[in-house]
Amino acid sequence: MATIVDSAADAAALIRPDDKVGIGLGPQHPPTLLHALGDRDDWDGLEINGALLTDLYAVFTNSRVRFLSGFFGPAERFLVASGANVEYVPGDFRRFGPILESVAPRVMAVATAPPDADGYLSFSLHAGATIPEIERCAADPERLLIIEYSDAFPRTIGLPPEHPHRIHIDDVDVAFESDGQPVNLPDAEGTEVDNTIAELAAGFIPDGATLQTGIGAIPSLIATILAEGSGGGYGVHSEMFTNGLMRLHQAGKVTNADKGEFDGYSITTFAAGTPELYSWLRDNDSVRFLPVEVVNDSQMIAHNRHFVSINGAMGVDLYGQVAADTVGGTQHSGTGGHEDFIAGAGLRLEDRSLICLHSTANGPDGPISRIMPNVGPSMTVTTPRHQVDVVVTEYGVAELQGLTVRERAAAMVEVAHPVFRDELAEAAERI
Repeated sequence: MATIVDSAADAAALIRPDDKVGIGLGPQHPPTLLHALGDRDDWDGLEINGALLTDLYAVFTNSRVRFLSGFFGPAERFLVASGANVEYVPGDFRRFGPILESVAPRVMAVATAPPDADGYLSFSLHAGATIPEIERCAADPERLLIIEYSDAFPRTIGLPPEHPHRIHIDDVDVAFESDGQPVNLPDAEGTEVDNTIAELAAGFIPDGATLQTGIGAIPSLIATILAEGSGGGYGVHSEMFTNGLMRLHQAGKVTNADKGEFDGYSITTFAAGTPELYSWLRDNDSVRFLPVEVVNDSQMIAHNRHFVSINGAMGVDLYGQVAADTVGGTQHSGTGGHEDFIAGAGLRLEDRSLICLHSTANGPDGPISRIMPNVGPSMTVTTPRHQVDVVVTEYGVAELQGLTVRERAAAMVEVAHPVFRDELAEAAERI
């Protein structure tokens, strides 16, 4: 039976000055516990493993605290720029689990929904890559499992018995109730360029398609176009569940019928959005949370009927290589499930994967092209060229699958900003 403590401070006091702690990804962070850790100043080599911080927790400004992140967000970028001891650990989302298992942190600390009438705590907004490590921690008397539960974290559902998406209070070491809130992530406001790209991308989505979308203005606009359009019968199999996917459900456009895998349910591994999304997800039987090793499995993705993957990028080169997580030699985000979904969509002819991006970005001396001769050396490849299918900019669509290297380069030149096409065409000739 869990020891119920009165506050986050009481739970934080159980962590040793030189401990190793695992906290999962963004929506699974125990927010008030992390803030309570910032109230202590006796750290002497504390190491915290996680990803995608959702707040500027003071504990990470302590020089004797090290944060190892598998995915950077704005908080990580700010902390790095401020000189904090924050470092990136390369690994796609599915590899978070094995990496965390190799670290075997003495403490696992996560946020959940409150216990139900039978004493079960739903993992709420995140099934991710931490569930096996949480279970190993719970079973090891030498380790410490801390649960922060708050009513703001909705009870969500897995697919029992194999994926119950919950843990019993009796299997937890320490628990406390808080008023912690999940991250509020409203949709970015779309621009005219975003609208153009979204319209082009939506043309690749047939009725009955199974969808994966990421975060950002363009995926949100695509969902809006589909919600307001005449089509329907869509399915959802997406690493992340977003506000846009909720709106598609609310418009009656999602049926998950005969999609080929997990019929009848929208499948996801984590959710992030607005309070409206979290309220809508509460006890919602139509959305099921499964571990990332299931959701992001390329063969599982390929089983879905008419699968369409929609992702962004920071840059794409003339070979078709995609850079999606670095900018100017610095870490911007992370690998996540980018390649998993592009690879899965490439295993059957009827499936498509779309990389959507603006043709230019703002550089220090004016606009720079996001279509480039080669993404190196200032950017790293997130997804290799042989996985890439369709690239969409506001200037059109480059369908790369099956093209030769020369044909790919020519197609990419055509979707670049006209100002940069001549120099890119010269680079293409050198290729």
